[in-house]
Amino acid sequence: MRYHNITKDDMLNGDGLRVVLWLAGCSHHCKNCQNPITWDPDGGLIFDETAKQEIYEELDKDYVSGITFSGGDPLFETNREELTAFVREIKTRYPDKTIWLYTGYQWEQIQKLELIQYLDVLVDGRFVEELKDNALPWKGSENQRVIDVQMTRKLGKVVLYA
Repeated sequence: MRYHNITKDDMLNGDGLRVVLWLAGCSHHCKNCQNPITWDPDGGLIFDETAKQEIYEELDKDYVSGITFSGGDPLFETNREELTAFVREIKTRYPDKTIWLYTGYQWEQIQKLELIQYLDVLVDGRFVEELKDNALPWKGSENQRVIDVQMTRKLGKVVLYA
């Protein structure tokens, strides 16, 4: 797994103050993507123990609400196995912190992936330039959904995060 950046004290990519891991790799190539540099799965840096410890130092802070995974696409095929292990580790180590994930895939395509059970919120769907709206909270275009993962899993139907 490779990444481009770790953002600290972020308030734009999820609820509360967060740490954001920007992963490398994306096959969606959305028109006017805000991060096309992250499309290359071989770009950025190797996600190593040092990067993991940097994230843990942020999550150790009481005022940090949780972590958000973005990119690229965190669910790019080559990221999935290592990301699943890392998300599982975070949820075990920090059960009260929230985990958000942005992906170009739709819920219906990925709902059975193991890592889904550890997420609190999933923002799904490709960015669509023609549906762009800067006033939308936590998403870039109207077609994307901000999904409350735990309620969706419990009820068996998509529940939007409010």
